[in-house]
Amino acid sequence: MDIPPPDTPIACDLTDAPDTGPERLAEYRQLFAVALLGRERTRDGVRFRFRADPGIEPWVRDLAAREKACCAFFAFAVTRVDGEVVWDAAVSDSEAAREILEEFYALPDTDGDLDAFHDRLADRGLRFSADPTGTIRRLRPAEPA
Repeated sequence: MDIPPPDTPIACDLTDAPDTGPERLAEYRQLFAVALLGRERTRDGVRFRFRADPGIEPWVRDLAAREKACCAFFAFAVTRVDGEVVWDAAVSDSEAAREILEEFYALPDTDGDLDAFHDRLADRGLRFSADPTGTIRRLRPAEPA
């Protein structure tokens, strides 16, 4: 897995994506409900483990590719290990990217609400800017959420 360099912009650009942010979060919820076996932290990032039922591996690969297309600071690898589909994720070495990786790890526990996702990032000191790329910026102590 090629982890992007630390100077990779921390931005989520869905401009050319075939789905919207709320649709993407709903798809994660559906995938987790249908096939998630477990998750763990790894030396480089996080790992989701899925049942290898028909259609799951292509679904995971497609979702990982779409995620990588909008969030270049992520690195993904989808493999089969011991009869499971394994999705490994890592991020560039920046504090903001690591905070987003933690939110990615927490996705199975969330309700899939995009506003709540943004609120959780704000609780971590991050916010999306209003520019079209959805650049994620670290809040300064004096900057309101």
